[in-house]
Amino acid sequence: MTEMIEDASAKAAQAAQVAQAGHAAQAGHTAQAGQAAEDSLAARFEEHRPRLNAVAYRMLGSLSESEDAVQEAWFRLSRTEKAAVGKATAGKAGSTGEHAGTGEHAGVGAGDEAGVAGEVRNLGGWLTTVVGRVCLDLLRSRQSRREDSLDVSLETHVPDPVVSRVDVVDPEQEVLLADSVGLALLIVLDTLAPAERLAFVLHDMFAVPFEEIAPIVERSTAATRQLASRARRRVQGSTPAQETDVAKQREVVEAWMAATKAGDFDALLALLDPDVVLRADSGELSSGLSKLVRGAATVAGQAAMFARLAVHQHLVLVNGLPGLVATPGGEVFSIGSFTVVDGRIVEIDIIADPERLRNLRIPPLGD
Repeated sequence: MTEMIEDASAKAAQAAQVAQAGHAAQAGHTAQAGQAAEDSLAARFEEHRPRLNAVAYRMLGSLSESEDAVQEAWFRLSRTEKAAVGKATAGKAGSTGEHAGTGEHAGVGAGDEAGVAGEVRNLGGWLTTVVGRVCLDLLRSRQSRREDSLDVSLETHVPDPVVSRVDVVDPEQEVLLADSVGLALLIVLDTLAPAERLAFVLHDMFAVPFEEIAPIVERSTAATRQLASRARRRVQGSTPAQETDVAKQREVVEAWMAATKAGDFDALLALLDPDVVLRADSGELSSGLSKLVRGAATVAGQAAMFARLAVHQHLVLVNGLPGLVATPGGEVFSIGSFTVVDGRIVEIDIIADPERLRNLRIPPLGD
């Protein structure tokens, strides 16, 4: 009797060891498969990152906030995927538990995962709508802060520029700036209501169907279409058809540089459209340096200000078109963007906010 009990105990212990080994092997296999799946998911996300950055930049006009919005989309995708995989793994473990006593175990491979990336037919579209939601929340929060602040004005605000050298092509920036998204357009987009901006950007710039945009803005499809229509009319009525020929705009900008360096009022006047607008954003309104100036004579009258910086100016590409960066003392002081129509400057947008300039990626400009 004693021998029978001892034999049963030994078998039970052996079975427990086999079961424990099986669970450990399954856990290790699952962890490896999970890491492989996460690496695969990250690689797929990176394929979509350039488009997502482009969406966020048009939505927000801020490079840092755009990067944050895209990164938040990754976090949401990763969390959703892990939750889905965890659920699938739990189900798999339950179905194999009855075999543990015999040492049998079924590993959970990448192909067995029921993650969101596998279930979503169009991952790029899914991520675009996620970025859209994140940007919409950021725009609404920004609008609320501006309404509460006396030191922020849309009238003089200039969005973040994308600056590159005239002699170097950056593929990442090319994707970001596809469709010639100049600062003048971003300034107009800043005047739209958050939901209007979302509907216009996603539909008109990225061909997202209204049926997919409607749930994001919590409107019907017809109402969403109206949002985009209102935004489109505002954009078309406020944004000039600027010169897209880089060589022609470069001629105008170089002539501007020469005229400012010489302090030639008449030459400046000849380069300006009669209704030209100069917008200078130096940060807080309380500084007194932010301004909005209209009219050729008034803008040319700022020649003294331009002349002080003329010898420190560098020709660059600002959002894909010729512009200027001023670096007195070797430090970036301002970035100027020009909108040229029919050989004349119709808009000059200058950012001279020290804090924002420090956070922008400005390429080495040389002497």
